[in-house]
Amino acid sequence: MRIDVYTIFPGIFQSPLQEGLLGKAIRRGLVEVRVHDIRDYAPGKHRQVDDEPFGGGPGMVLKPEPVFEAVTRTLGYRLEELERLKSEVSVVMLTPRGERLTQEKVAELASRPHLALICGRYEGVDERVLEHLCTEAISIGGGGLAGGEFAALVIIAAVTRLVPGVVGNLESLREESFSGGLLEYPQYTRPAEYLGWRVPEVLLSGNHQEVERWRRRMALEWTRRMRPELLKEGGREEN
Repeated sequence: MRIDVYTIFPGIFQSPLQEGLLGKAIRRGLVEVRVHDIRDYAPGKHRQVDDEPFGGGPGMVLKPEPVFEAVTRTLGYRLEELERLKSEVSVVMLTPRGERLTQEKVAELASRPHLALICGRYEGVDERVLEHLCTEAISIGGGGLAGGEFAALVIIAAVTRLVPGVVGNLESLREESFSGGLLEYPQYTRPAEYLGWRVPEVLLSGNHQEVERWRRRMALEWTRRMRPELLKEGGREEN
């Protein structure tokens, strides 16, 4: 199988991809892993990959343009061919807001011939990447990480073990626990419109109360869709 990884810190993958069963699987040609630097596809001489979030708040958000460009260009698709890309490649966003990684999910991913893993950073990735480029979102659970690179390594290592010929006896993977609370609301940054997809108008309004209401509503909606048990555990089942 082939796995493409998209990150702004490609050096994180150098040693892990050479060691242990994963390194052996790659050297034997059982798995092909390609790591791409998103900064190589950022416009301008400064190759800016992040910007402030619309609606205010701390931190920075990864911009959509370099992520779309990195994925489409390295995989040989045009921006107009996103639907075909997603029908042929499983494009996964690594984010705490995603579906929780389980052994069943690992087995499902291992059955696919081509994975593309997008590593989130900072406060997140512009929501249009998830909406229009990704086929799904995955979280490895547990505590917060500095970035999606470590989650990508977890998935690569877990999936590789299920590729025929890598190991003899497959061991069950222990599911990670996830702390309580709501999943994060969607994040957006500049530009306000990209390929015809607009940032929600409420985030451009300057009305902080309305922004907070929207974020709360979106957080509840995502949690209800992706992790409904968190609402029950926290006593926050809201209509």
